[in-house]
Amino acid sequence: MVTKEERREKIKKSIRGKVSGTAARPRLTVFRSNKQIYAQVINDETGTTLAAASSLKITEKAPKKEIAAKVGELIAKNAQAAGIQTVVFDRNGYLYHGRIKELADAARNNGLKF
Repeated sequence: MVTKEERREKIKKSIRGKVSGTAARPRLTVFRSNKQIYAQVINDETGTTLAAASSLKITEKAPKKEIAAKVGELIAKNAQAAGIQTVVFDRNGYLYHGRIKELADAARNNGLKF
């Protein structure tokens, strides 16, 4: 039987085979744990992180979806401060649903194109 983690890793490898970040269009990747959510904008050609945001910096208490939306706003602002307008979205093996969708929608609403 395949565990959840093994299924996610399989999906992740499939996605990463198709999605790669360049200098012109870096990759926005999302990692979700039970308590936190993290987002990074990565240039895969040089292997550098250009912008990052996480829920660790948000101190207020709110539902996880609202926290994810705030992280989406933060990553959009940080990416635009680094001069990035368009990205390619890497959901990192997670379903495009719930917290992942909230983060993506918030990043789009704050000016990031993908």
